[in-house]
Amino acid sequence: MNNILEVAGLNKTYEKFSLKNVTFSLAEDCIVGFIGVNGAGKTTTIRSILGLARKNSGKISVLGMDMDTHEKEIKDRIGVVMDEGCFYGDLSMDEMKSIIAPAYTRWSNNDYRDFMRKFDLDPKQKISTLSKGMRMKYSLVLALSHQAELLIMDEPTSGLDPLVRSQLLDIMAEYMKQGGKGVFFSTHITSDLDKIADMLILIDDGKIEFEKSKDELFENYRIIKGDAKLLNSENKKLFLSLKVTNYGFSGVTDNVVKAQKSIPDIVIEKAGIEDIMLAHIERRTHSV
Repeated sequence: MNNILEVAGLNKTYEKFSLKNVTFSLAEDCIVGFIGVNGAGKTTTIRSILGLARKNSGKISVLGMDMDTHEKEIKDRIGVVMDEGCFYGDLSMDEMKSIIAPAYTRWSNNDYRDFMRKFDLDPKQKISTLSKGMRMKYSLVLALSHQAELLIMDEPTSGLDPLVRSQLLDIMAEYMKQGGKGVFFSTHITSDLDKIADMLILIDDGKIEFEKSKDELFENYRIIKGDAKLLNSENKKLFLSLKVTNYGFSGVTDNVVKAQKSIPDIVIEKAGIEDIMLAHIERRTHSV
């Protein structure tokens, strides 16, 4: 299976924040959820990949081409959906499309019209009158109307109601059925990823914490609850995060077999993506 996106040793430094040796890949036919709390480095990573922020060092390869030397060709073959949605508010959606479409060699007006109908968007409506959900739908329409082989999306569902979020996720799933495609989808709304993601990459404080399949995460991580009196200095090391109250303890572990052997009478529950993400972040903040 070929990699559609490869990021190796990406470093980007600002005054109060930096990306530190960010490395990961995205295989074709795969939806990757790029997760982390606000300020973790998701947007900076995406802007660096797209050349919107100048990286200090590192290599970025898209569709087998180096972004530094093939930027124009790469951007002709990818679709981008950013949270801010940079459009001219005084123009209608059709007028905005007429400005954007000539930039792509494989633009399809038929696809554009089909997606506009599917999203129930009026091409004559002014962009300034669109709700946030409608703007995001329109951004996705533009990204999908030039036969993009990779979608890169930065917080596309942030601030949207559940119905619109569900519609966007359904469109992504439909897009992937074409085969040979990929989606890189940054979000802090982890519930969206339960439905659609194949792989998950956690970035925390500018560093990649893990890159794992969703199935692997769900198989290996558990929430464990029990009597706080059963905890000691050794079995506490089994937890990524641990909360202890007068009524007991609750913690996230990726070593459930050992926990079962060392702590009797525990309750074991499945851990969600958000539980796993926050456990890794808590472990890092407590070790600082």
